[in-house]
Amino acid sequence: MRKGEAPEGDRAQAGVRLDVFLDVSCLLPTRSRAKEACEGGKVDVNGSAARPNKVVRPGDALAITLPSGRRTFVIREVIDRHVPKALARTLVEETTPQPTAEELERRWLDRQLAPRRDDGAGKLSHRERRERDRLRGR
Repeated sequence: MRKGEAPEGDRAQAGVRLDVFLDVSCLLPTRSRAKEACEGGKVDVNGSAARPNKVVRPGDALAITLPSGRRTFVIREVIDRHVPKALARTLVEETTPQPTAEELERRWLDRQLAPRRDDGAGKLSHRERRERDRLRGR
């Protein structure tokens, strides 16, 4: 322990910055992506939009909007240092409800009806990518 630094047990009680926690818990790949997500309004803590410097503590509720949809978590433990991924996954408990049968059916149908390219046709041209994004509503 260095001078002026809190003991390990007190550090967890004090909490950790949100962007650091999102990186350490493997919810987002890097701290800079976590910072961008917070600044873009994609991360809520206890029901309100949170800035990257917000301090999170055990028991706080997180809601993160990802390209795949909105996911919710409850923080079980906070750590400010990187740990093995298996341990990092235990820092949060996912509380996102399971998709309904209708939602799963809709996703499956969307995948089946999506236009497909012939095998060996190569990658999409710039025009084709723009058209695809327009059809997806992006």
